[in-house]
Amino acid sequence: MVLQESDSELEAGDAAPDFELEGADGERYPLEDFADSEALLLVFTCNHCPYAQAKFDLLNELADEYDAVSVVGINSNDAAEYPEDSLEKMREYVADGRIRYDAYLRDESQAVARAYGAACTPDPFLFERADGEFRLVYHGRLDDALNPEDEPTRFHVREAIESVLAGEAVDLEWRPSRGCSIKWVDER
Repeated sequence: MVLQESDSELEAGDAAPDFELEGADGERYPLEDFADSEALLLVFTCNHCPYAQAKFDLLNELADEYDAVSVVGINSNDAAEYPEDSLEKMREYVADGRIRYDAYLRDESQAVARAYGAACTPDPFLFERADGEFRLVYHGRLDDALNPEDEPTRFHVREAIESVLAGEAVDLEWRPSRGCSIKWVDER
């Protein structure tokens, strides 16, 4: 397992790159499907990585707790080399309740991960809806637990969401996410 830290190409205030991806539910989801939300939490994640698995519960809780926030998982991993990350397995994770985000999407071409500058799983990007589009307000760790078995004591993403929903600026240092590297197809 390679521990990777993300190094976003997106900067604060940048618009969310557009996409249209297939969901684990068989529907197609363009970015505009989330336009009714005050905020959009996009998390590049997967099924097999222990760092990503350790955050399933937190992301499920966020999706349940915040009606004004869309929580969307995007799996960009090479499913040929990592079959646990296939669309079929994603459907199983949703069907058995392990993943209950607002949407769990498959980025088969990996173009979306590249457009966002995602590097690892999990790699969260929080966007605020402003002037008709989503603008990046936070890219960093979900919480302060640096290893899968660590118990978090601070939830950075929750603080960022609370700021957005209160109409305040997100005043958090963007500390790199930690997790397994995205499994790029061209790295075979």
